[in-house]
Amino acid sequence: MTKIFTLTLAPSLDSATLTPKIYPEGKLRCTAPVFEPGGGGINVARAIVHLGGQATALFPIGGPTGEHLKQLLLDEGIATETVETQDWTRQNLHVHTENTGEQYRFVMPGARLTESEFASLSAKIENVPAGSILVISGSLPPGTHINALTDLIRKAQDAGLRCILDSSGDALAAGLKLGGLALVKPNQNELSALVGRPLENPGDVLAAAQKIIREGGAERVVVSLGPQGALAVDAQGAFQVVPPPVKKMSTVGAGDSMVGAMTLKLAAGADLHDIVRFGVAAGSAATLNIGTRLCSDKDTQQIYKYLCQQTLAH
Repeated sequence: MTKIFTLTLAPSLDSATLTPKIYPEGKLRCTAPVFEPGGGGINVARAIVHLGGQATALFPIGGPTGEHLKQLLLDEGIATETVETQDWTRQNLHVHTENTGEQYRFVMPGARLTESEFASLSAKIENVPAGSILVISGSLPPGTHINALTDLIRKAQDAGLRCILDSSGDALAAGLKLGGLALVKPNQNELSALVGRPLENPGDVLAAAQKIIREGGAERVVVSLGPQGALAVDAQGAFQVVPPPVKKMSTVGAGDSMVGAMTLKLAAGADLHDIVRFGVAAGSAATLNIGTRLCSDKDTQQIYKYLCQQTLAH
């Protein structure tokens, strides 16, 4: 199978806790926090390993929070390649309120990367074997310019890597302008921001995705539609995969689970239908969990089997 690497420029140490209710000024008594690795590419690598695959996570770490993050990944059996940074790795907080079922996500800014630290990460990319898949996922750290990201993607492509970009805003726009991406996964709002206008009906979403394909931005565009699954588009056509209704507990990790599952199928040489079915299954499986947990293999396989049967029925 094709080797998979992920790159996370702004990783995080995530903590999740429960509290009976949230109100101002008083002391909010919480359960003992559960610590988990965080950051787009890191979670993609974790999802791949949860689903029985292998992936190496590349990311910067700094301070005790960075060491804690790295140890958590080692405990999960995730292969890592890291670069030491002066700034400490950020710590995010996820709070679930029991009385309303609402979830609050407190997201801190990523640790800044110096030019030499970014160069060290870029050098690790250059050592990735040609033909591998590189998933670049997550936000840019403060102070990191978009040009640095596009230069990194260009170097990766020149080295024979197939790049998946899961980002938004200026970073996604710049990556698509560079072109040649193997896959992108914007949600409907991100796609709307990309084209600079509301996408109010399915035809608008389809047209926007097809435009990306025509202009050579990416070989595959998978638009995440939440409970409606995903719209997949490539040069051969378009189709939608709709998951079964599930009891949604949290949307945290659903997108990363989806990207991880799709990457795993792409690495195995699957066609776009199978790639997206497995991706939608993993994304839906992740929503069954409270807090920051990703998809489980058992839940993903059950939903994937259902989606395959639905395809056969049609």
